[in-house]
Amino acid sequence: MGPQRTIEQAARETGLTTDTLRYYERIGLITDVARAPNGHRRYDDDDIVWILFLKQLRATGMPIAQMRRFAQLRREGDATVPQRRAMLEQHRQNLQEQVQSITAFMAVIDAKISRHKQHELRMRRKQADERTPDPMA
Repeated sequence: MGPQRTIEQAARETGLTTDTLRYYERIGLITDVARAPNGHRRYDDDDIVWILFLKQLRATGMPIAQMRRFAQLRREGDATVPQRRAMLEQHRQNLQEQVQSITAFMAVIDAKISRHKQHELRMRRKQADERTPDPMA
């Protein structure tokens, strides 16, 4: 189980805001968070690992609706492992396609940068030639 964290501590540890943690709980991404006798949330190590995973899914562009579906399947237990794996494989494929697109975009930008550098070099040479006195004059 490990140490119990307040919502503020969990927010600091995960890099999310307390509002985001409450929102994730409200929409069912985070469930069964323990409560202290005073009703305050208490997050354990398993909660933190799950929250960090959710953060990665979101950062890599998984829509909230799909995250909710994944969380629901997770709550349903081991019988849903094949469905969860399939969701992750599809998400990975989407990311791979994005990486390929970004790589192609970067190649275009790199070529443009190279052309600009060559143009700058030609401009500097021309300026240097213009400043150099003509020895035949």
